[in-house]
Amino acid sequence: MDLSIVIVNWNTRELLAQCLDSIPLAIGGLSYEVIVVDNASTDGSQAMVRNRFPWVTLVENAENLGFVRANNQAMALSRGRYVLLLNSDTVAPPQALARMVDFMDHRIDAGAAGPRLLNPDGTFQASYADFPTLLSESLSAAGLNRWLYGPYHPSPSPHPNETRQPVDWVQGACLLVRREALDAIGLLDEGFWMYSEETDLCYRIHQAGWNVYYLPDVEIIHLGGASSRQRQPESVAQLYRSKLRFFRKYQGPFQVHLLRAVIISVYLAKAILSLALSWLPAQRKATRRQLRTTLLVWKGCLGI
Repeated sequence: MDLSIVIVNWNTRELLAQCLDSIPLAIGGLSYEVIVVDNASTDGSQAMVRNRFPWVTLVENAENLGFVRANNQAMALSRGRYVLLLNSDTVAPPQALARMVDFMDHRIDAGAAGPRLLNPDGTFQASYADFPTLLSESLSAAGLNRWLYGPYHPSPSPHPNETRQPVDWVQGACLLVRREALDAIGLLDEGFWMYSEETDLCYRIHQAGWNVYYLPDVEIIHLGGASSRQRQPESVAQLYRSKLRFFRKYQGPFQVHLLRAVIISVYLAKAILSLALSWLPAQRKATRRQLRTTLLVWKGCLGI
């Protein structure tokens, strides 16, 4: 089998249906399987998959095991020469996935590859980046990174005549991985509940001697954050837990402590500013959300 497509779903029924509808034309003549892992959705996603897509292998979890564990469930069942991690809120144009596999077949140094991601209106969406540093993550937490480096940071801005190129890491919304690379490095690190897991995976792929490629001529539509937007304060807190875990694995305790201090300080400043504006009626709901986000980020950073 050429390709195993792995999709994790949590309450994105209609988007998942749209994603699955796009796959047969995107796959070309490849042999493939699709494995959907549902994390205890309550919107009828499971019945929709069973009724409309009987060719899909559906794994139904009794509880939300998290994005990373669910992906690993599917990867453990997969049989393809390549494994594609694909978000439920993506749409793959005709031949797009076939072209990604064709690239990997012709680049034996490629352990993984990712396409150019597009917003639904066709505009560019951040698709790849350098590995995070203390400076880049501090600027990002403070909201200064895009003022200094452009609107897509940490991803570089798109430019005409981009070519296929090796990069540090590509976004996990559509991430194609060679089976031999997975066999060498193992599955996703389940210490990441969600976020940074693809950065960690690409880091380990590099460590094992493979390259990771960005394919700007292959485009995938990605709505972005369809599941995480449903629990925004919790998602922000999880984002920073994951960033700290990545630093703990690869940067050492000193940088972890510095990054933690930056995040806590930034969210303290955000909470103070929000409270200062809370006398405005239109700001009260936003203040409550910001205070909740700050509390959850602090708890996550401090391991509470």
